[in-house]
Amino acid sequence: MLVPSRRRLRIEVLIVLGLSLGQSAVYSVVQLLDKITSAPLAQGTSTLNNSQSTREYFDLTYQLLEIFFALVPVVLVFYFLTEQHRTNTGNGYGSVSAFTKIGFNFARPGMDMLQGLGLAALIGVPSLGLYAVGRALGITTAIIPSALDPYWWTVPVLVLSAVRHAIVEEVIVVGYLLDRFGKFGWSVPLAILASSTLRGSYHLYQGFGPFIGNAVMGVVFALIYTKSRRVMPLVIAHALLNIVAFVGFSLFGRAVGLG
Repeated sequence: MLVPSRRRLRIEVLIVLGLSLGQSAVYSVVQLLDKITSAPLAQGTSTLNNSQSTREYFDLTYQLLEIFFALVPVVLVFYFLTEQHRTNTGNGYGSVSAFTKIGFNFARPGMDMLQGLGLAALIGVPSLGLYAVGRALGITTAIIPSALDPYWWTVPVLVLSAVRHAIVEEVIVVGYLLDRFGKFGWSVPLAILASSTLRGSYHLYQGFGPFIGNAVMGVVFALIYTKSRRVMPLVIAHALLNIVAFVGFSLFGRAVGLG
């Protein structure tokens, strides 16, 4: 097998994070500082799905382009995770699928779906409580899951956005980083701590409550992954949580006084 050096892997990780969630974490810290230095955090708002044009089909185009390009770093990760090795004859090279390596496939759809549903329930209910506590303590902004106009394509785009976030986060923060941290020689607890801290950090623009909640979620997801070596249940759980938040708010938020 062709094994890259630790130095090369560190540079690789920095590139991936610089193009994806590491960049988001930096912006999130700056946005948090902006909010807390301009007004009490409780008075701030965080909108997750913004309209990008007042013209319907340009807005749709921008939304789809954003989803598409956000997934490009995931493709890069799968490229990096594909392992090259010499064939038995020694005359060529074969590869080990990155999809199989981190369990991002449909090898066991029923079990993955059940685990995903269970995880969504396990994480979802406490998250609502933590959000309420954070708002009461003044350490969490008001979160608006969707500010898209009510077009015919709004719900499908919100579903795609939910799935996009789930794939990007679970593939990169769990499947990819835990693999690379292991190759750095890090212990499993240290790798999980780094992964979960990153997950919390790119949610800091929402306040300290979401940072804590997402970091805890990261620990739970990473622990499950170290046992199963499959990110698919994590992607399913994360996507379900996002869909409920994004679509539920879009359809019913204003009706219950949240819009």
